Amino acid sequence: MSLNRCMYLFSRLQRHISPRTARITAGSCHVPSGVLHKQHQAGSGVCSRHVSSNSSSPKTPDTSLFVPVPLKTDPAVDGSVGAELTQPLDKNQLLKMLNKFYKRREMQKLAADHGLDARLFHQAFISFRKYVLEMTALPADLHIILSDICFGAGHVDDIYPYFMRHAKQIFPMLDCMDDLRKISDLRHPANWYPEARVIQRKVIFHAGPTNSGKTYHAIQRFLAAKSGVYCGPLKLLAHEIFEKTNAAGVRCDLVTGEERTFTDPEGRASGHVACTIEMCSVNTPYEVAVIDEVQMIRDLSRGWAWTRALLGLCAEEIHVCGEPAAIDFIRELMFTTGEEVEVHNYERLTPFTILDQAVESLDNLRPGDCIVCFSKNDIYSISRQIEARGLECAVIYGSLPPGTKLSQAKKFNDPDDACKILVATDAIGMGLNLSIKRIIFNSLIKPNINEKGEKQMDTISTSQALQIAGRAGRFSSKFKEGEVTTMHREDLPVLKEILSQSVDPIETAGLHPTAEQIEMFAYHLPDASLSNLVDIFVSLSQVDGVYFVCNIDDFKFLADMIQHIPLNLRSRYVFCTAPINKKQPFVCTSFLKFARQFSRDEPLTFDWICRHINWPLALPKNIKDLVHLEAVHDVLDLYLWLSYRFMDMFPDTAMVRKIQQELDNTIQEGVLNITRLIRASDSTITDPLQTQGSMHGNVGTSSSNNVTGRTGQRRQGGSGVMIDSSLASRLVRDGLLTPDMLLQLQREWSKETDDKNNDNKGKRKKKKK
Repeated sequence: MSLNRCMYLFSRLQRHISPRTARITAGSCHVPSGVLHKQHQAGSGVCSRHVSSNSSSPKTPDTSLFVPVPLKTDPAVDGSVGAELTQPLDKNQLLKMLNKFYKRREMQKLAADHGLDARLFHQAFISFRKYVLEMTALPADLHIILSDICFGAGHVDDIYPYFMRHAKQIFPMLDCMDDLRKISDLRHPANWYPEARVIQRKVIFHAGPTNSGKTYHAIQRFLAAKSGVYCGPLKLLAHEIFEKTNAAGVRCDLVTGEERTFTDPEGRASGHVACTIEMCSVNTPYEVAVIDEVQMIRDLSRGWAWTRALLGLCAEEIHVCGEPAAIDFIRELMFTTGEEVEVHNYERLTPFTILDQAVESLDNLRPGDCIVCFSKNDIYSISRQIEARGLECAVIYGSLPPGTKLSQAKKFNDPDDACKILVATDAIGMGLNLSIKRIIFNSLIKPNINEKGEKQMDTISTSQALQIAGRAGRFSSKFKEGEVTTMHREDLPVLKEILSQSVDPIETAGLHPTAEQIEMFAYHLPDASLSNLVDIFVSLSQVDGVYFVCNIDDFKFLADMIQHIPLNLRSRYVFCTAPINKKQPFVCTSFLKFARQFSRDEPLTFDWICRHINWPLALPKNIKDLVHLEAVHDVLDLYLWLSYRFMDMFPDTAMVRKIQQELDNTIQEGVLNITRLIRASDSTITDPLQTQGSMHGNVGTSSSNNVTGRTGQRRQGGSGVMIDSSLASRLVRDGLLTPDMLLQLQREWSKETDDKNNDNKGKRKKKKK
């Protein structure tokens, strides 16, 4: 090798070679100026060795969430410099040497001190070994170190700095763990709202049960103020306050996720606004703010919105309405902001009585009755049985459009209408004024989402039972006293026990990572998916005893769905916060198409959306058609929701809102004829197990209008109510099976039965021979 060539090689090595005994320590990570300062009023913009001066120890991260990123290598940087200076490496020797390094307890302990637990150490080693053995040309410094060890001029521990360098390349979060912990520190959420902290707010808690006038008194102060904001849990409630405020001569705007209505002809904002709680502004100053149903601050999915409003609203007076069970917790929460809470207690304006007898039969229904179910299938079944008795009934459930709910409520409330019975889910618990005399619980079991985001069937809580029962005998209705009972005799003592218990006190408030916090995470982990970023955020997040991080499964579901679509992080985050029903395949497909079209920078025009939903749509012929129309309504809601966040890409808001209103009218007509739709559905899709019973004579279930009391039916206390308790019906009712899946099971079962019969025939023939 020429002298010039040697000088050239050594000059290129100068930037690589470091002392062999050096040990890589956790490096510091520079943060953009002011990024951390914006979130934490004090603190440096550079990583420090310690998470904070807080006495609590840092939360141990869940390293199972650390996804290794692909290693970007550029062999052309060093070429074969290492091999030219030493000699080619023997792969067999390298393998023995690397395995020896892996087994060294000292190395494992040293790696653990720098964030590599046993799991990450193993993953990093597998990746490092593959890198060393499969790369055609290693970096010169690593090549020389490995060569020295092979020839006895170095120790196997000398590999450690290069191993850690590799580990931090595939697990970049190791280098910035301190910063990530700072960003995900959620222990002082009151400090996130500096505008609210500079004013001394007066907090008034209006506490009382349903129908006690608590919200009425808060709204009176809202109407008297020069400016105000009403924050409600539902679009229907926000719309009701919007209409009442304007009817009282006070200009009020409406702001929900899908709608903006300004009373000023020129579109200027009014002094008053009624909004859904997620949409309230924490930057606009108001004289009075009303936060309704504050007990929902503990909701596992939406609780963060109440926490944000309570801590962040810039109002001189905050009027909080909710259950008495939340008083002590709100006081504790306001103690962290230095604000006192004034409590006004209210009693129920009209009494309700728990009856001593269950209804037991639909023949015993009376005008003003409301049967509460926790399943749409139960609503379909009961409404059909009611109309089979010559009675008209209104139907309300959660997935119906707001306009349809209001029209059904109006039909039920109208004294001149023949409809005197209401069949509904717990959607009636909030947002609708109904003239109900008697609440009848068809069941006390409701599907819930637990803290892990898993669906489970559980008995309703005292709070839920009171919320629903309280709809009986409203002060403003024609029934001044309410009654509560159950459909089935065995449920009545359970209901009495539930209602006799005190409501569990509110003890925690929800939090949710903001877009800014996720963006700061992404700065450090640019190769991580949004779903993975949120997982790591929650894993590292620290909250004090009164807070919890809300369930993010729906957010992650949407993030994973559009991960392959090229979007910038802020747009991706906004898409993933869209409120969609992930149980509806058509809604999910539409969401995916919206994101794909958006990523191409192609506006989603009115013509595009009409082609997508096949507009115009016909009247529903059966329940399946009605469910599809509800899904289309949700898709139009999604379009409107996105249109207020990306106005240029979703430009035809007015036209979409117009066809949504037409669709709402179509759905209303379908719900008015729901019994006919159910009959049409039954003629198309029957219970496969019933069909099997008629075919084979060994499963004797009867149809819903055939009162025979055979196997698969349950007679309640000798009454005329036939409740289908077959396994098939229960699985469909609980959403665990679809009718299509049952038909498939029917076909498979029939085939198995036929095969067995054929086998038996064959055996009998052989015996005869």
